[in-house]
Amino acid sequence: MAGTGENAHILIVDDDRLVLATLGGGLRAAGYRVTEAGDGDTALKLAQEVKPDLALLDVRMPGMSGVQLAERLGALGLPFIFLSAYGDPHIIQRAKELGALGYLVKPLDVPQIIPELEAALARAGEIRELKQTGENLSAALESGRETSMAIGILMERRRLDRDQAFEALRSTARSERRRVHDVAAEIVNALETLNRPGSTER
Repeated sequence: MAGTGENAHILIVDDDRLVLATLGGGLRAAGYRVTEAGDGDTALKLAQEVKPDLALLDVRMPGMSGVQLAERLGALGLPFIFLSAYGDPHIIQRAKELGALGYLVKPLDVPQIIPELEAALARAGEIRELKQTGENLSAALESGRETSMAIGILMERRRLDRDQAFEALRSTARSERRRVHDVAAEIVNALETLNRPGSTER
């Protein structure tokens, strides 16, 4: 695996050909190596063959869903980010459980998501190192993971771009004199609570 940097190998999985073409072309232009797949079964075979540094997985696909594919990739030790047009709290919770390194909300603007990809690639490198040293992963990675989730939620709910969403998160943390991670965790947990069965708030 190449790790971080422009030579990193990205696997994009989406049943929308336009998304594949646009995202794939944009990432290649940015210097990444890209492999594309239009369904989960093809993606799983390719992942086993090329062993990408990071996979971008559409959540909702016919056949094997992005969540099911993530379970398989996780078993192979391959890092992934979810792509979705919706800030679905159930998917966000499942993404956390599966160890997703991010949650990107469509439509995607390639220049804006590159910092997120680089951060995910860096965290993937940390995961490999931590696994090799036998350290506990959950505490080390929870901060970055929940911050990414919270940014995705703010983008979807407030119609912000990624930079605006992060700045809103950081401003809230600064004004309340709290850590960004703590505010992010609160946002993620609040959305999960509001959307639990039986909740009266929407």
